[in-house]
Amino acid sequence: MRAPLLLLLFLGGTQSHTASRPNIVLLMADDLGIGDPGCYGNKTLRTPNIDRLASGGAKLTQHLAASPLCTPSRASFMTGRYSVRSGMASWHRMGVYIFAASSGGLPPSEVTFAKLVKSQGYSTALIGKWHLGMNCHNRTDFCHHPLRHGFDEFFGVPLSNLRDCKPGEGTVFASVGRWLVWVPLQVIGLAVLTLGALRCLGLLRVPLGVFLGLLLLVALLLLLFLCFLHFFRPFNCFLMRDYDVMQQPLSFDNLTQRLTAEATGFIRRHADTPFLLLLSFIHVHTAHFSSKEFARKSRHGPYGDGVEEMDWSVGQVLDVLEELGLADKTLVYFTSDHGAHVEEVTAKGQRHGGSNGIYKGGKANNWEGGIRVPGILRWPGVIEAGLEIDEPTSNMDIFPTVAKLAGSPLPKDRIIDGRDLMPLLQGKSRRSEHEFLFHYCNAYLNAVRWHPPNSSSVWKAFYFTPKFHPQGANGCFHTHVCFCLEGHVTRHQPPLLFDLSTDPGETRPLTPETEPRFWDILRAMQEAADRHTQTLSAAVPDQLSLGNTLWKPWLQVCCASASRLSCQCHPQGQEQGARN
Repeated sequence: MRAPLLLLLFLGGTQSHTASRPNIVLLMADDLGIGDPGCYGNKTLRTPNIDRLASGGAKLTQHLAASPLCTPSRASFMTGRYSVRSGMASWHRMGVYIFAASSGGLPPSEVTFAKLVKSQGYSTALIGKWHLGMNCHNRTDFCHHPLRHGFDEFFGVPLSNLRDCKPGEGTVFASVGRWLVWVPLQVIGLAVLTLGALRCLGLLRVPLGVFLGLLLLVALLLLLFLCFLHFFRPFNCFLMRDYDVMQQPLSFDNLTQRLTAEATGFIRRHADTPFLLLLSFIHVHTAHFSSKEFARKSRHGPYGDGVEEMDWSVGQVLDVLEELGLADKTLVYFTSDHGAHVEEVTAKGQRHGGSNGIYKGGKANNWEGGIRVPGILRWPGVIEAGLEIDEPTSNMDIFPTVAKLAGSPLPKDRIIDGRDLMPLLQGKSRRSEHEFLFHYCNAYLNAVRWHPPNSSSVWKAFYFTPKFHPQGANGCFHTHVCFCLEGHVTRHQPPLLFDLSTDPGETRPLTPETEPRFWDILRAMQEAADRHTQTLSAAVPDQLSLGNTLWKPWLQVCCASASRLSCQCHPQGQEQGARN
């Protein structure tokens, strides 16, 4: 009798260990709106695989990005902390990295979920977009690189996908060129005409050398700007494997298929041991791209083609988990780094941004459309299929959730702002552990969210809101994104207050006349904000300062086969040397 009993105890212990140490697959879209997937209400975009994921697990309907911009949101996601704690939130206009040769990035002192699970024996990989920096002091120190933050493997782009990365898709530097090139050229042209007229009229003796100098200045400005546009693509749009540049500039040909093959290959190689895979999609940030199988197939132009190709990739990952018998042993999470970019409209008026559903605003602002994102978690047998949860949750919650499942203790030397999602997902708790959440516009505290105990209300108070343009628009179309600085925002005193439980579209601000508890609510939220700000350290280096975001030639990475001047290799072919 003792032998069978011991065997049962052993098997029970093994099953419990497996249940607490699942494989972890994290799928993150780029700039996808909450109104884009079918499971969140879209009737015209085809997302059967994302919908399949949702029907087999839990759908979070109040899942929030910790920031409405790529870099700070991803920093918070990786560390479980508000990005202002790590210096990954900007005090200036530039809120993300646009040069691969910038010196800022996620500090080596930060602890990511990849580091924690790796310490517990997990194999780890990041496939796709990083956007959290690369080098500090020279082009080979890789102090901010994914492999320095807990990933065993990296295959993807260290920066982001921009319009400048794809020929014919325009440039994000149009306004910069206008102010730094075309306006000075007009001033110089006016000066030449004025001086020429004065010289012809005999009113002023102007040496010919002055005209020659001005013409040389014009030529220099044009040359510098043209060189910038020419070299930006190879310098910043490239594909890496670990520390090596494999393709420069990046080719979009079958890019999603290549990333998907890397992701499914990683799963196959590590099917017998615990693994964590972060598949960080390039879709659907502009410039848009898709393979011939998906191009011009959706009802929403290039954006819709990209969404549907990304959904195919999600399906490939789910299928390989099923094929290998890993579905029941794997927690799968799908989300977006923030809301859709509503101001993405081409010169011809074609919308290249997504849908944020009923929610106001979008990328780069803290209206619900900028921060409320898809949040889907599936773990068959552990998370009930078809579950829908409307409690406030954050992408920061993945950090403590993953750590606990992997058996790793949380760091004791820092504040972790995320909360373990499993009690909520398993029905052991009906309330989110987030009574308060704080919404940052770059490094500035923009709004506070409060879900009081024993109340269905979700209060949200704005200290300032962006000035949408043109009047009546749903975004800042004149600047392409909304900014957080003076001149671009309207400050509110008292703060603008909404109850999201009855007004999710944020269309009816409350007043003392419409809400009797108005002042008490604001007082409680201000006290929470004061307690929160007291936990912030003033000594954190600003990783997005002007000095840390500028291009530094000594940090420029090039592929080994290229000359330092050209920085090009396999410009038209596909990346070679995939892992076996």
